[in-house]
Amino acid sequence: MDNESRKQKIVRVTLVGSVVNFVLVVLKFLAGALGHSSAMIADAVHSLSDFVTDIIVLIFVRISAKPQDEGHDYGHGKFETLATAIIGIVLFGVGVKLLWGGADKIIGFWFRDEALQSPGSIALWAALISIAAKELLYRYTVRVGRQQHSQSVVANAWHHRSDALSSIGTAVGVGGAILLGPAWNVLDPIAAVVVSVLIMKVAVELILPAVNELLEKSLPAETEREIMAIIEQTPEVSHPHGLRTRSLGNGSAIEVHIRVDPAMSVARAHELTREIEERLRQRFGEETHIMLHVEPWKPEVGHSA
Repeated sequence: MDNESRKQKIVRVTLVGSVVNFVLVVLKFLAGALGHSSAMIADAVHSLSDFVTDIIVLIFVRISAKPQDEGHDYGHGKFETLATAIIGIVLFGVGVKLLWGGADKIIGFWFRDEALQSPGSIALWAALISIAAKELLYRYTVRVGRQQHSQSVVANAWHHRSDALSSIGTAVGVGGAILLGPAWNVLDPIAAVVVSVLIMKVAVELILPAVNELLEKSLPAETEREIMAIIEQTPEVSHPHGLRTRSLGNGSAIEVHIRVDPAMSVARAHELTREIEERLRQRFGEETHIMLHVEPWKPEVGHSA
């Protein structure tokens, strides 16, 4: 699939998400205000962060889809990695905010005898609608993200699911307070604290791989073993070595040294490298950057470095 088609699919799924998020933001703020639910207001803030990350993805995917140019010899793929890191950081910040707010209410209720206002049923209905909408949106977005090998879209999908988890916490808290009475209003902030921890866990799982890529971490060991196995499929090539790999957004870079018979013609050596490059790109994508360095090799007399 070419870059333009990939970009269109990513833009489409992100636009759908942004429309859903905008509607939910309005719904949740109204439900929180009319239903006197601080948990729903916090949930609305979470949905607002979802809407913001949709905008981030739309901006960065257009940049990352650009071909290489004079200032970016390896293309613009890492802009998508940067978007993933930003989404993770925003998500972590949302988790911290929810944790702080929930913990403060729990402490106030248990140790400062502060009353928690009973929420209205409109807040519960808004939470249930949000759960259904965001779980469906997660499933749609994560499928497209994995199909298009887009880190930022998968990250955004998890942001959708974190919003669904947040709404579950809100539904439990609001529903518990409504059904059990004012003495159980503390269920609302307790659920918010639990959900906030889950949100921060997802955020860390998004941030760490993105940071590793930005710091030029190698591809996983199993991927490097697969690369070497593909190279070794060519009988005329021996002792591939000096493998170096790294991620380039949705693509990757591979650099490796291979050894061939010193009597081999330059034309044949070039043909071998083209064959290897074609197999590697069939496996790892057309955008894969590949650099093969050819060295002479004679088993009976040793090898040259």
